[in-house]
Amino acid sequence: MNKAELINQIKQKQSFLCIGLDTDIAKIPQHLLNEEDPIFEFNKQIIDATKDLCVAYKPNIAFYESMGAKGWESLQKTIDYIPGDIFTIADAKRGDIGNTSKMYANAFFNTLNFDSITVAPYMGEDSVTPFLDFENKWVILLALTSNKGADDFQFFNDGEEKLFERVLKQSQQWGDDQNLMYVVGATRPEMFTEIRKLVPENFLLVPGVGAQGGSLAQVCKYGMNEDCGLLVNSSRGIIYAGNDENFAESAKNSALIIQKEMAILLKEFLR
Repeated sequence: MNKAELINQIKQKQSFLCIGLDTDIAKIPQHLLNEEDPIFEFNKQIIDATKDLCVAYKPNIAFYESMGAKGWESLQKTIDYIPGDIFTIADAKRGDIGNTSKMYANAFFNTLNFDSITVAPYMGEDSVTPFLDFENKWVILLALTSNKGADDFQFFNDGEEKLFERVLKQSQQWGDDQNLMYVVGATRPEMFTEIRKLVPENFLLVPGVGAQGGSLAQVCKYGMNEDCGLLVNSSRGIIYAGNDENFAESAKNSALIIQKEMAILLKEFLR
């Protein structure tokens, strides 16, 4: 999916919601355990209920690969089921030497047919650029994350710039706003103004709204650009909104609340 197509989806749906499919077999409704593939059945019903309210789905790969071959099968079926006009994100956080990155890129972009993948930048340019060689595919580079441990390294300052700022600046030499996005946590909205100075046109994938306490309004105030430029993720707050036979309807209601707020914010900030 290219950038224009993604922006068109945001405008049509009045939404920039990304739903994280962090599907844990220990947390899905018990009645689904009787299904041949409980994970896929859960995802299928979530997708059916929310596909008109979101513009992206983000399976967390760890939840699938932890189940071995069966988990990979559930993941492939899930990706095949997601409508083609919805952006897909492999939340895999890969990052290795160049030839290994090529194999990862082939796995997620060709074999599984994801639109994008999250990548860790720590090993530098040659570990990232193999993912950028695919047309209409995206790298979503970890920049400023929402977890507590982000303070351990990401704010390291050499006297000139913080480490996450270095990641943003240096990576602009590898790709552009047509194939490169960044993960920026919603729990640090005060940083969005500075981040936008460094990457004004790139999309930002924003976790941390909802269960982690981030404010959607604050993210939009400081992080939205003229194309919206945001994909705001919610996982647990939507997919586990209910735990009975009506779980998909509960998920839809939770997603609808966020989508309605997003529609209002789009009108407010994109005049």
